[in-house]
Amino acid sequence: MEALRQIDDWDVPFAAAGVTRAGATVATRGDTRRTVPLASVSKPVTALATLVAAEEGAVDLDEPAGPPGSTVRHLLAHASGLPFEGDVAIAAPGRRRIYSNEGFAVLGAHLAERAQMAFAGYLREAVCAPLRIGLDPEGHPGAGMHACLDDVLALGRELLAPRLVAPETHAEMVAVQFPGLDGVLPGFGRFAPLDWGLGVELKGVKAPHWSGALTSPRTFGHFGGSGTFLWVDPDAGVACACLTTRAFGAWSKDAWPRLSDAVLEELGRL
Repeated sequence: MEALRQIDDWDVPFAAAGVTRAGATVATRGDTRRTVPLASVSKPVTALATLVAAEEGAVDLDEPAGPPGSTVRHLLAHASGLPFEGDVAIAAPGRRRIYSNEGFAVLGAHLAERAQMAFAGYLREAVCAPLRIGLDPEGHPGAGMHACLDDVLALGRELLAPRLVAPETHAEMVAVQFPGLDGVLPGFGRFAPLDWGLGVELKGVKAPHWSGALTSPRTFGHFGGSGTFLWVDPDAGVACACLTTRAFGAWSKDAWPRLSDAVLEELGRL
């Protein structure tokens, strides 16, 4: 794809990008096997493992987890009241959309307790092994994983056409959780509402958006502070991923939407 050549001009030490449909990768650019930090793109991976655990009966999405009154569902949807960092809640559960790395740390510990095995071990068995990916789940469940582009594109295919969880579970993952909550999307400002699913941000009508202007309102995914993103557009039937080694900033707020729009424009001409 010509669109992916944009990454050649980015002022970044390393970049790789790719586009996939549910059945196969469409195109890639850059080293697809180089492993880099995913930062917050780790969160959808943890969410997927949690949903597998829910289907296995190891956890219940509505069981208590986190601060008083919070549940697994609250943690996945950034609605537990926990701050970005720190274990003291700053709001009651279900009142505000507070983006929280701490919430995913709590979630990882909760899943490990319920599954009676280390979080990373469970994720390897529940997600990595069946998808045949080499993603490294060690570290913070919400921000510490490492993976290559091939791994992230495989995750994109799973989120387009789920095999690890039932269609009903996937539908719940991408449905708005605790509708009407306002909050701040890191790097992009306050939105009212700031819609979130289970471990994935939902584009809805947000503008501007890191996935560009041409992705549909049903687009969902995540970006990471290490300069990574994965979005999935079920209407277009594609997922797009990008890995870099330059921290998120003004450059990415400009480059990512331009890349995403160019990808969809080119796919529309094919």
